[in-house]
Amino acid sequence: MLPLNLRKFLISSRFLHRLMATNCGKKFIRIDISSDTVCPWCFVGKKNLHKAIALTSDQYDFEIKWHPFLLNPSAPKEGINKKDYYRNKFGSRSEQMMSRMSEVFKGLGMEYNMSGLTGSSLDSHRLLYFAGQQGLDKQNNLAEELFLGYFTQGRYIGDREFLIEAARKVGVEGAADFLEDPNNGLKEVNEELQQHSSNISGVPHFVLNGKYQLSGGQPPESFIRAFQAASNVTA
Repeated sequence: MLPLNLRKFLISSRFLHRLMATNCGKKFIRIDISSDTVCPWCFVGKKNLHKAIALTSDQYDFEIKWHPFLLNPSAPKEGINKKDYYRNKFGSRSEQMMSRMSEVFKGLGMEYNMSGLTGSSLDSHRLLYFAGQQGLDKQNNLAEELFLGYFTQGRYIGDREFLIEAARKVGVEGAADFLEDPNNGLKEVNEELQQHSSNISGVPHFVLNGKYQLSGGQPPESFIRAFQAASNVTA
């Protein structure tokens, strides 16, 4: 937990963020994203969201917060072969699904990498929570690094060294010590799972200004329409 004075600073900074947006004539949009770090469509949705944000940055000021979702709560911590897992889960459809994702990623300028392991994503969600305590920009940047590593570099989402490396890249301090204790952040992740994920059936799931919702790897134009609708909703 961050010191009280630092938490007060972060809260006041967010208030100033909204105030500055209002004074600049921009409308403020808060985006809450429920996501799993092993969900390819969550990465696609993030990429398209940021395209939409770049196209409308003169109209809106954004705050993004990530919330956990577990596609497979019983996934093994030690990890299993990624391709074998998909073949066992989806059977004959797995090859078609992997081919489809390869095309989608190629359209975003990335190579979909199915090598390596998959397994429990719980530690990555604990780390994302921890990053959010140091700033939502750091949390958002960490989500990008985790997605990139898992989906394009064959890194294992449950590998402690990978998680620490990703945290270091985006300036999250103290990640190694935080992850060392498996109870750190666990209560908070479970609370967020209950609050933000218990009433949804799939991810990514986006909530704009607390009310306007959309799901899936939406194209940028869908997000832009959602911004327009959400900007008329009081956060």
